[in-house]
Amino acid sequence: IEAGTSEHTISISEGGIYYCRGGRGDPVFSTEDSSDVTVKEAIPSKPTVTLQPSWTQIYSGETVTVRCEIQGGEGAQWTYEWRAAKLNTPPTSNEHRIIRATESDSGGYSCRGRRDYFFSEWSDIITLTVSSSKPRATLTAQSSVIPAGGSVTLSCSVEGSAGWKFDWFRRDSISSKAQLMRGNEANRVISVSQGGLYHCRGGRGDPVYYTEDSSDVTVTETLPSKPTVSLQPSWTQIYSGETVTVRCEIQGGEGAQWTYEWRAAKLNTPPASNEHRIIRATESDSGGYSCRGRREYFFSEWSDIITLTVSYKPKAKLRADNTAVPVG
Repeated sequence: IEAGTSEHTISISEGGIYYCRGGRGDPVFSTEDSSDVTVKEAIPSKPTVTLQPSWTQIYSGETVTVRCEIQGGEGAQWTYEWRAAKLNTPPTSNEHRIIRATESDSGGYSCRGRRDYFFSEWSDIITLTVSSSKPRATLTAQSSVIPAGGSVTLSCSVEGSAGWKFDWFRRDSISSKAQLMRGNEANRVISVSQGGLYHCRGGRGDPVYYTEDSSDVTVTETLPSKPTVSLQPSWTQIYSGETVTVRCEIQGGEGAQWTYEWRAAKLNTPPASNEHRIIRATESDSGGYSCRGRREYFFSEWSDIITLTVSYKPKAKLRADNTAVPVG
């Protein structure tokens, strides 16, 4: 690169392998060549470290790829150096795949590219956090009661992280097995119009990593059927000491396993049957009586109120049309 110079010092700006030799006299007597010196040139390009998927918060067992990208370096024969929280043998490729991540994979990741006698700057650090505890999905309901003919909104979420898709499950009875309603839903909010026991879970990545199932949420559906309250005997006006039965009847509900709720003036323990028998009625039994039926995750509307009035025992009145009995 320079010959015959009397200077023993030069400046260079390119990477490569350099050596020198000395010479003097005429004819020139040359020394043996020096040993080689490797000079590496820093290239102004700065790589970028990315994560695929792009989540910086992941959980034990998930898989993530750390990638080193050099802008404008496509096609060049780069090798890569890594500074990482856990890379015992830094890979020479531009990708480092972490399979079944553990907490020890948490930390900062940085890279640079090398090519012959050239290397890039170190990238900025990207920080990966691996949590040991599996996250649990959270399910919330806009309301726990579906109005007759209506719907309610359910929301599923996973706190502190992103990228989830959601699976939705429903049971229509306590003893039944949960059935998948919808799977791999990007939308975390759905509307439901059926009563039941609901839960959800989140899933993300490839292979899919699932959260713990959410807690169950009970949604009760209001059926359009409306019960009728009747009295047996049918008198709404009775007297102290009489006995009357208040009965809840659901049209078309015969054979169904209903339980019953009562709103009553005096029902300290609302009966689970469809009848409430008042023995030796008192004035305190006066008032309005209403009922509704429940079955698993369904209930009817409240019946119209029937009003019972209990009065003091009446006194019979005897009247004679003549106080004198004629002879014969």
